[in-house]
Amino acid sequence: MKIARFSAGGDPQFGIVDDDELVVLAGDPMFHGYDTTGERVKLADVRLLAPVIPRSKVVCIGMNYAAHVATMQYEVPENPLIFLKPNTAVIGPDEPIIIPPVDGRITHEGELVIVIGKVAKRVKKEDWRDYVFGFTIGNDVSARDVMFADGQWARAKGFDTFAPIGPFIETDLDPSALEIETFVDGEPRRKGNTRDMITGVPEIIAFVSDAWTLLPGDIIMTGTPDGLGGFHDGQTVEIRIEGLGTLRNPAKNRDDRVD
Repeated sequence: MKIARFSAGGDPQFGIVDDDELVVLAGDPMFHGYDTTGERVKLADVRLLAPVIPRSKVVCIGMNYAAHVATMQYEVPENPLIFLKPNTAVIGPDEPIIIPPVDGRITHEGELVIVIGKVAKRVKKEDWRDYVFGFTIGNDVSARDVMFADGQWARAKGFDTFAPIGPFIETDLDPSALEIETFVDGEPRRKGNTRDMITGVPEIIAFVSDAWTLLPGDIIMTGTPDGLGGFHDGQTVEIRIEGLGTLRNPAKNRDDRVD
Protein backbone atom coordinates (compact mmCIF):
# COMPACT_ATOMS: atom_id res chain seq x y z
CA MET A 1 0.00 0.00 0.00
CA LYS A 2 1.28 3.45 -0.90
CA ILE A 3 0.80 6.24 1.65
CA ALA A 4 0.93 9.91 0.69
CA ARG A 5 1.19 13.01 2.83
CA PHE A 6 -0.39 15.93 1.04
CA SER A 7 -1.98 19.34 1.20
CA ALA A 8 -5.21 20.30 -0.50
CA GLY A 9 -4.88 23.92 0.57
CA GLY A 10 -5.11 23.40 4.33
CA ASP A 11 -3.21 21.40 6.95
CA PRO A 12 -1.23 18.32 5.89
CA GLN A 13 -3.27 15.13 5.52
CA PHE A 14 -2.54 11.49 4.76
CA GLY A 15 -4.07 9.27 2.13
CA ILE A 16 -3.85 5.84 0.54
CA VAL A 17 -2.95 5.98 -3.15
CA ASP A 18 -5.64 4.36 -5.31
CA ASP A 19 -4.74 4.84 -8.97
CA ASP A 20 -5.17 8.57 -9.63
CA GLU A 21 -6.96 9.26 -6.35
CA LEU A 22 -6.18 9.43 -2.63
CA VAL A 23 -8.41 7.79 -0.04
CA VAL A 24 -8.16 10.33 2.78
CA LEU A 25 -7.14 8.97 6.19
CA ALA A 26 -8.43 10.29 9.50
CA GLY A 27 -4.90 10.77 10.88
CA ASP A 28 -1.25 9.80 10.57
CA PRO A 29 -1.39 6.04 9.87
CA MET A 30 1.86 5.46 11.73
CA PHE A 31 0.11 6.40 14.96
CA HIS A 32 -3.65 6.21 14.23
CA GLY A 33 -4.07 3.32 11.81
CA TYR A 34 -5.95 3.31 8.54
CA ASP A 35 -9.38 4.67 9.42
CA THR A 36 -10.67 6.78 6.53
CA THR A 37 -12.80 9.91 6.42
CA GLY A 38 -14.87 8.64 3.48
CA GLU A 39 -13.42 11.36 1.27
CA ARG A 40 -11.49 10.89 -1.97
CA VAL A 41 -9.39 13.51 -3.72
CA LYS A 42 -7.65 13.52 -7.08
CA LEU A 43 -3.87 13.26 -6.95
CA ALA A 44 -3.75 15.96 -9.60
CA ASP A 45 -5.58 18.35 -7.28
CA VAL A 46 -3.20 18.12 -4.28
CA ARG A 47 0.39 19.03 -3.48
CA LEU A 48 2.44 16.07 -2.35
CA LEU A 49 4.57 16.75 0.73
CA ALA A 50 7.50 14.88 2.24
CA PRO A 51 5.74 11.61 3.20
CA VAL A 52 7.18 11.79 6.71
CA ILE A 53 8.95 14.43 8.79
CA PRO A 54 11.44 12.59 11.02
CA ARG A 55 10.62 13.19 14.68
CA SER A 56 14.25 13.11 15.73
CA LYS A 57 16.79 12.24 13.02
CA VAL A 58 17.76 11.39 9.49
CA VAL A 59 20.31 8.57 9.58
CA CYS A 60 22.54 8.02 6.55
CA ILE A 61 24.76 5.13 5.54
CA GLY A 62 27.91 6.11 3.69
CA MET A 63 29.98 4.03 1.27
CA ASN A 64 27.48 1.14 1.06
CA TYR A 65 28.08 0.13 -2.58
CA ALA A 66 31.51 -1.26 -3.49
CA ALA A 67 31.69 0.48 -6.88
CA HIS A 68 30.94 3.85 -5.25
CA VAL A 69 33.61 3.20 -2.61
CA ALA A 70 36.15 2.50 -5.35
CA THR A 71 35.25 5.66 -7.26
CA MET A 72 35.63 7.75 -4.10
CA GLN A 73 39.02 6.07 -3.50
CA TYR A 74 38.07 4.92 -0.02
CA GLU A 75 38.50 1.49 1.49
CA VAL A 76 35.40 -0.59 2.19
CA PRO A 77 34.54 0.26 5.80
CA GLU A 78 34.85 -2.52 8.37
CA ASN A 79 31.53 -1.44 9.88
CA PRO A 80 28.69 0.57 8.31
CA LEU A 81 29.63 4.25 8.13
CA ILE A 82 26.74 6.11 9.76
CA PHE A 83 26.11 9.83 10.09
CA LEU A 84 23.19 12.20 10.68
CA LYS A 85 21.39 14.96 8.86
CA PRO A 86 19.07 17.39 10.70
CA ASN A 87 15.37 16.95 10.04
CA THR A 88 15.35 20.54 8.74
CA ALA A 89 17.10 19.18 5.63
CA VAL A 90 13.98 17.24 4.64
CA ILE A 91 11.85 18.44 1.72
CA GLY A 92 9.22 16.74 -0.42
CA PRO A 93 8.61 16.03 -4.11
CA ASP A 94 9.01 18.94 -6.53
CA GLU A 95 10.34 21.25 -3.80
CA PRO A 96 13.57 23.01 -4.82
CA ILE A 97 16.96 21.92 -3.59
CA ILE A 98 18.48 25.25 -2.53
CA ILE A 99 22.16 25.43 -3.48
CA PRO A 100 24.19 27.41 -0.92
CA PRO A 101 26.98 29.79 -2.00
CA VAL A 102 29.87 27.40 -1.34
CA ASP A 103 32.81 26.39 -3.50
CA GLY A 104 32.76 23.21 -5.54
CA ARG A 105 30.21 20.68 -6.74
CA ILE A 106 26.79 19.92 -5.32
CA THR A 107 26.09 16.22 -5.84
CA HIS A 108 23.05 13.94 -5.79
CA GLU A 109 22.93 10.49 -4.20
CA GLY A 110 19.76 8.55 -4.99
CA GLU A 111 18.99 6.08 -2.21
CA LEU A 112 16.44 3.65 -0.84
CA VAL A 113 15.06 5.07 2.42
CA ILE A 114 13.80 3.04 5.39
CA VAL A 115 10.95 4.61 7.39
CA ILE A 116 10.95 3.44 11.01
CA GLY A 117 7.49 2.63 12.41
CA LYS A 118 8.08 2.10 16.14
CA VAL A 119 10.69 2.57 18.83
CA ALA A 120 13.69 0.43 17.94
CA LYS A 121 16.65 -0.34 20.19
CA ARG A 122 19.15 -3.17 19.71
CA VAL A 123 16.98 -4.83 17.08
CA LYS A 124 18.00 -8.33 15.99
CA LYS A 125 18.48 -8.46 12.24
CA GLU A 126 15.93 -11.26 11.88
CA ASP A 127 13.30 -9.00 13.51
CA TRP A 128 13.87 -5.96 11.27
CA ARG A 129 10.44 -6.03 9.62
CA ASP A 130 8.71 -5.53 12.96
CA TYR A 131 10.18 -2.01 13.14
CA VAL A 132 9.73 -0.79 9.55
CA PHE A 133 6.68 1.21 8.52
CA GLY A 134 7.74 1.24 4.88
CA PHE A 135 10.16 2.56 2.28
CA THR A 136 10.52 5.68 0.17
CA ILE A 137 13.06 7.36 -2.12
CA GLY A 138 15.69 9.79 -0.87
CA ASN A 139 18.42 12.06 -2.20
CA ASP A 140 21.45 12.49 0.04
CA VAL A 141 22.51 15.85 -1.42
CA SER A 142 26.11 16.80 -0.63
CA ALA A 143 28.40 19.79 -1.03
CA ARG A 144 31.32 17.62 -2.09
CA ASP A 145 34.20 20.09 -1.68
CA VAL A 146 32.89 21.20 1.71
CA MET A 147 33.09 17.57 2.87
CA PHE A 148 36.82 17.50 2.19
CA ALA A 149 37.49 21.04 3.40
CA ASP A 150 35.73 20.50 6.74
CA GLY A 151 37.18 17.04 7.32
CA GLN A 152 33.73 15.79 8.37
CA TRP A 153 30.31 15.70 6.77
CA ALA A 154 27.83 17.46 9.05
CA ARG A 155 27.72 20.82 7.27
CA ALA A 156 28.29 19.50 3.75
CA LYS A 157 25.36 17.09 3.93
CA GLY A 158 23.17 18.96 6.39
CA PHE A 159 22.22 22.18 4.61
CA ASP A 160 18.51 22.97 4.50
CA THR A 161 16.80 21.07 1.62
CA PHE A 162 19.65 18.51 1.34
CA ALA A 163 17.38 15.54 2.15
CA PRO A 164 14.55 15.32 -0.40
CA ILE A 165 12.27 12.30 0.14
CA GLY A 166 9.11 10.96 -1.48
CA PRO A 167 6.84 10.76 -3.30
CA PHE A 168 5.10 8.04 -1.23
CA ILE A 169 5.80 5.47 1.46
CA GLU A 170 5.31 1.89 0.27
CA THR A 171 4.39 -0.31 3.23
CA ASP A 172 4.68 -3.64 1.41
CA LEU A 173 8.03 -3.91 -0.38
CA ASP A 174 10.90 -6.38 -0.54
CA PRO A 175 14.02 -4.16 -0.46
CA SER A 176 16.52 -6.86 -1.39
CA ALA A 177 16.74 -6.39 -5.19
CA LEU A 178 15.44 -3.03 -6.38
CA GLU A 179 16.76 -1.08 -9.37
CA ILE A 180 17.84 2.50 -8.52
CA GLU A 181 18.44 5.09 -11.23
CA THR A 182 19.26 8.80 -11.02
CA PHE A 183 18.85 11.32 -13.83
CA VAL A 184 19.69 15.01 -14.21
CA ASP A 185 17.54 16.75 -16.83
CA GLY A 186 16.78 13.30 -18.23
CA GLU A 187 20.45 12.27 -18.55
CA PRO A 188 21.32 8.99 -16.77
CA ARG A 189 23.80 9.62 -13.95
CA ARG A 190 23.68 6.73 -11.49
CA LYS A 191 22.41 3.17 -11.74
CA GLY A 192 22.51 0.25 -9.35
CA ASN A 193 20.55 -2.37 -7.46
CA THR A 194 19.99 -2.80 -3.74
CA ARG A 195 21.26 -6.37 -4.05
CA ASP A 196 24.73 -4.80 -4.32
CA MET A 197 24.61 -3.12 -0.92
CA ILE A 198 27.60 -3.98 1.24
CA THR A 199 25.32 -3.91 4.29
CA GLY A 200 21.69 -4.89 3.69
CA VAL A 201 18.54 -3.50 5.28
CA PRO A 202 18.29 -6.03 8.16
CA GLU A 203 21.92 -5.47 9.13
CA ILE A 204 21.59 -1.69 8.82
CA ILE A 205 18.67 -1.59 11.24
CA ALA A 206 20.48 -3.86 13.69
CA PHE A 207 23.69 -1.79 13.54
CA VAL A 208 22.09 1.64 13.76
CA SER A 209 19.67 0.69 16.53
CA ASP A 210 22.59 -0.64 18.58
CA ALA A 211 24.05 2.87 18.60
CA TRP A 212 20.94 5.08 18.59
CA THR A 213 17.37 4.52 19.65
CA LEU A 214 15.24 4.90 16.53
CA LEU A 215 11.87 6.61 16.92
CA PRO A 216 8.71 6.34 14.80
CA GLY A 217 9.15 8.54 11.75
CA ASP A 218 12.94 8.43 11.78
CA ILE A 219 14.39 7.55 8.39
CA ILE A 220 17.54 5.77 7.26
CA MET A 221 19.10 6.53 3.88
CA THR A 222 20.86 3.33 2.84
CA GLY A 223 23.63 4.55 0.50
CA THR A 224 24.00 5.37 -3.19
CA PRO A 225 25.17 3.35 -6.18
CA ASP A 226 28.07 4.60 -8.27
CA GLY A 227 27.81 7.29 -10.93
CA LEU A 228 28.33 10.94 -11.83
CA GLY A 229 26.86 13.22 -9.21
CA GLY A 230 27.02 16.94 -10.03
CA PHE A 231 24.10 19.29 -10.70
CA HIS A 232 23.51 23.03 -10.60
CA ASP A 233 20.96 25.82 -10.60
CA GLY A 234 18.12 25.25 -13.08
CA GLN A 235 18.59 21.50 -13.41
CA THR A 236 16.17 18.84 -12.16
CA VAL A 237 17.22 15.66 -10.36
CA GLU A 238 15.02 12.57 -10.76
CA ILE A 239 15.49 9.38 -8.78
CA ARG A 240 13.57 6.25 -9.73
CA ILE A 241 13.36 3.14 -7.58
CA GLU A 242 11.51 0.02 -8.63
CA GLY A 243 8.17 -0.21 -6.81
CA LEU A 244 8.44 3.30 -5.37
CA GLY A 245 8.06 5.63 -8.35
CA THR A 246 10.02 8.81 -9.04
CA LEU A 247 11.28 11.55 -6.74
CA ARG A 248 11.79 14.78 -8.65
CA ASN A 249 13.37 18.02 -7.38
CA PRO A 250 14.55 21.13 -9.23
CA ALA A 251 17.71 22.94 -8.10
CA LYS A 252 17.84 26.63 -7.36
CA ASN A 253 20.65 28.90 -6.16
CA ARG A 254 20.11 30.48 -2.79
CA ASP A 255 19.19 34.15 -2.97
CA ASP A 256 21.46 35.90 -0.45
CA ARG A 257 20.43 39.42 -1.36
CA VAL A 258 19.49 41.67 1.55
CA ASP A 259 16.49 43.92 0.84
